[in-house]
Amino acid sequence: MESLLGILFHSIGGFSSGSFYMPFKKVKNWAWESYWIVGGFFSWLIVPPIAAYLTIPDFTQIISQALPTIKAITYSMGLIWGIGGLTYGLGVRYLGMSLGNSIVLGFSSAFGALVPSIYYNFYPVEGKISFTHMLSNPGGQLVLLGVLVCIAGIAFSGKAGMLKEEDLSENKQKKDTDFNLVKGLIIAVISGILSSFFNYGIEAGKPMADAAVKMGCNPLFQNNVTYVVLLWGGLTTNFIWCMYLNFRNKTFSDYTNTKAPLAKNTLFSATAGTMWFLQFFFYGMGESKLGNGASSWILHMATIILTANFWGFYLKEWSGVSKKTFRTFLWGIGLIMFSIVLVGIGNSL
Repeated sequence: MESLLGILFHSIGGFSSGSFYMPFKKVKNWAWESYWIVGGFFSWLIVPPIAAYLTIPDFTQIISQALPTIKAITYSMGLIWGIGGLTYGLGVRYLGMSLGNSIVLGFSSAFGALVPSIYYNFYPVEGKISFTHMLSNPGGQLVLLGVLVCIAGIAFSGKAGMLKEEDLSENKQKKDTDFNLVKGLIIAVISGILSSFFNYGIEAGKPMADAAVKMGCNPLFQNNVTYVVLLWGGLTTNFIWCMYLNFRNKTFSDYTNTKAPLAKNTLFSATAGTMWFLQFFFYGMGESKLGNGASSWILHMATIILTANFWGFYLKEWSGVSKKTFRTFLWGIGLIMFSIVLVGIGNSL
């Protein structure tokens, strides 16, 4: 039952993450950097402490009493993760949405799921599962198999993305001038690896989460205190970059432009930012049920991919492609769904 609840919470979080960009599409007459940082203030600065206050009333005391090294490492992981989020956009630009998302999330899934367990091999923590234990345990082996199946599904999704771009290029009799496989692959790999540092930040901030549980907090919400510190790092990286783009592109005027629907733009950006944070709110609930970094991270990434692809299907992004391309897409979705089942069963064992 605990595993089923974990999968349910991760599915809700993944759906929120895969859908958060939709409100941004309603923003009018604002540059990307303007609505991104407005949404980011809600994602990384406003909503996290509200969620922590509602679930862990003494979260400020926990943060103030935590060792400086724990807070510094957690914050640093957020900084690095923020860079991964920024390079993600370039990866998608050079590879396209389907292929870019698949490769970035694929590497993020693999590194985010496996590295913490490898870390616990060298620095054991009570209650945490090491990579050696996973290899020697039938349940752990099934979790690792689920990781491999998910990566295979991501590879199929990436192949479908490449075939789709070929189909559309043939139909339009021209190629996308931004497509650059070598440059895109390098950037996407870097982005995927750096994006996985969010999971490392959660692990680094575990002493704060443990302190919340000791103070009587519901374990479902223990990671909410960690998010406050971790997301400060993400805010720092994104704020610096967006302010630079505002300066370079002369878009500071967006925030006061009376020709733009300022109230609606702020509302849509705030909605997108809140939805983005909810992915990790539910991620924390799912992780507390599964208690396995590999299981939680792979389920989170898989459900995001599923949601993003289904939104693409709903928006008819796959119309006009060949049957071979669409079959490849379905194979990718099927393998990802199968990986979720494997990881869930493996964790329960």
